[in-house]
Amino acid sequence: MTVSSTPRHASRTVAALATVIGTALVAAGCSGPQDHDTEPDAPASASAPAADAEAPAAGQECAGQGIDDSAAITSSTDILIDAPLDHVWDVQTDVESWDEWQDAVLTVERLDAGDLASDSRFRWTTPVPESDFAPADTLSITSGVQELEPGVCVLWQGPAVGESITIDQGVHLWTFTATDEGTLVHTEESWDAEILDALEGPDHEAVAGMLGGGLEIWLQALKSEAEKQA
Repeated sequence: MTVSSTPRHASRTVAALATVIGTALVAAGCSGPQDHDTEPDAPASASAPAADAEAPAAGQECAGQGIDDSAAITSSTDILIDAPLDHVWDVQTDVESWDEWQDAVLTVERLDAGDLASDSRFRWTTPVPESDFAPADTLSITSGVQELEPGVCVLWQGPAVGESITIDQGVHLWTFTATDEGTLVHTEESWDAEILDALEGPDHEAVAGMLGGGLEIWLQALKSEAEKQA
């Protein structure tokens, strides 16, 4: 994805976006497996995956498509949800209800009718708080589903546009697996931009960690909502 901002503040801008928007916020889009080197340590509050899953299985695909393994920033994580797979799938793909259980989602609307499908589109907004480098902003994200296998996986992409920050391209993949303990949800995301290509060492690790933290926040909210409804 491309992020428009002042270059000397690039890493702080993207880190702040990752914290607020999380999973990539950011509506997504590309292909390919992911780089394990950018995965953050899972926070202590994260739920453990299934017993036979020692670490998030990066590089998954949906109908042959995945995130961009050549992107500057990638991350992946898993969570085990104590609810049936079909129920977890319904909660996650009922995008019109996201604002009821996701604090980072202000508004959301479907741009077509019916169940979420491989050609569905939806528009949602998420806040970016005021900071030392940018005023408060609201990003409007128009997401287009690229691949979808009901009850198995979904991948979407789209731009996120604000007054001070714009994200042009990204990717977000979700996969769902039934286990003896419940439903294992895996998600991974890639961010690609010129300003991210220049990040090295601690700056790169910090931004990747922020993206991973956003993914964890989304999964924890999904787990809470799905288990509450189950």
